[in-house]
Amino acid sequence: MTWRMPAETAPHERTWMAFPRPGITLGDSPAEGEEAYAAWTAVAHAVAEFEPVTMVVDPLESGRAQRMLGSGVEIVESPLDEYWMRDFGPTFVVDDERPGVLGAVDWIFNGWGAPDWAEWRTSAEIGRFVSGLVGSELVSSVLVNEGGGIHVDGEGTVLATETVQLDARRNPYADKARVEAEFARTIGTTKTIWLPRGLTRDYDDFGTNGHVDIVATITSPGRVLLHSQNDPGHPDHDVTRELKALLEQETDAAGRRFEVVDLPAPETLRDHEGFVDWSYVNHLVVNGGVIACGFGEEKADAAARAILEEAYPGRRAVTVDSRAIFARGGGIHCITQQQPAVAS
Repeated sequence: MTWRMPAETAPHERTWMAFPRPGITLGDSPAEGEEAYAAWTAVAHAVAEFEPVTMVVDPLESGRAQRMLGSGVEIVESPLDEYWMRDFGPTFVVDDERPGVLGAVDWIFNGWGAPDWAEWRTSAEIGRFVSGLVGSELVSSVLVNEGGGIHVDGEGTVLATETVQLDARRNPYADKARVEAEFARTIGTTKTIWLPRGLTRDYDDFGTNGHVDIVATITSPGRVLLHSQNDPGHPDHDVTRELKALLEQETDAAGRRFEVVDLPAPETLRDHEGFVDWSYVNHLVVNGGVIACGFGEEKADAAARAILEEAYPGRRAVTVDSRAIFARGGGIHCITQQQPAVAS
């Protein structure tokens, strides 16, 4: 069998999410907790306008989830400790030689490198749980990896980051060759583009150590959308320019030189914690649409929607305020996971 991870632009059966529950990333006050519940709910409702949404809910939050989500979002219960579905949930794959067969890659999840604060062992079981619910074949992996740590074009190319898959806290014995071989086995890629690092804020205590899905994505074969920080006062100004220079010299699995399209950051540079990593790259492509992060900046949010609609022709971009999500360490792409449609 040959597994292949389809591009995010391929048709979806549904989107999977996980509902927040009490824990260190929920917030320090009831008001902060309500912000998180509301943000996750807003994303679910936005996605549900385009395709079905299934939300995994800890039994502790069943009542709240039913009240907030309503009838438009399917709820399934399972114990959780974290709720970043992209990272601990399954990465879905297909087998082109067996139409109608869905696979689910179950990466090892250790809370982004097992930092002292992380609670992750319960949610690490969700990949197998979801795979069982949808009747997919389980593709078990020994690689510590998260769904936010990869982006594919569906044609053999994957973007990854040296500080994620080669992180000694994740895979102490891995080298590029071993990671690339595991990518080939599980998601069917033949060319890995290694970015040297991610955005600055992502290396803080609550960061992922450089997830690619906040900095770059392949919108179509041969075309990359790259976060662009235009203010030289922000440390990501230099980071994103170095990444652009690297990507412009790279080729994909088919030998195409990349066209790199800038997606400018919003104007806000700092919050109470320091330099922000607010990024429009961390969007979700859905059937007929794009769910875009918003940051309360009308002009910048609108400009991002225009770039996204140009990058994904025929799809309508919808903005959801994501500041409460970014305050907890990620964005819309981080809390969602697409399940590709397969032929029946």
